[in-house]
Amino acid sequence: MRAWQQLLDEAYRVPGTRLRFGWDAIVGLIPGAGDLITGLFGLVILYHAHRMRIPRVVTARMVINLVIDLAIGIVPIAGDVADIFWKANTRNLALLERHVAVEQPPSFGDDLVVGGVAVILATLAAMPFLLMFAIGRALGAW
Repeated sequence: MRAWQQLLDEAYRVPGTRLRFGWDAIVGLIPGAGDLITGLFGLVILYHAHRMRIPRVVTARMVINLVIDLAIGIVPIAGDVADIFWKANTRNLALLERHVAVEQPPSFGDDLVVGGVAVILATLAAMPFLLMFAIGRALGAW
């Protein structure tokens, strides 16, 4: 899996710098399908995490890393540049290794990240209903 992560995130170096990038950034340049393909690449590490019975909260954090990677990649050009710095696959492999090597329980940070994202998603999901309620009250319907 380390070879896969290095291929995706660190296969090449920008000459004269310490910046490294991989196929994730290169394939992400393909309009439309590039980010979808790189997301599928990232699923390989998630698949191994599932097979190794990594705690669900850690797996959820890995999924969040991939979703952020996909969201960043949607922005043309700037997203591809930012993709060089985010490196979701490197982050996910580090999470996987941390929980496999010493069989650590999920950390408070894992719970905090997943819980925070859950609160944000629940808030975003509730916004249309709150907006409809506010409009209904303003029009005197309620």
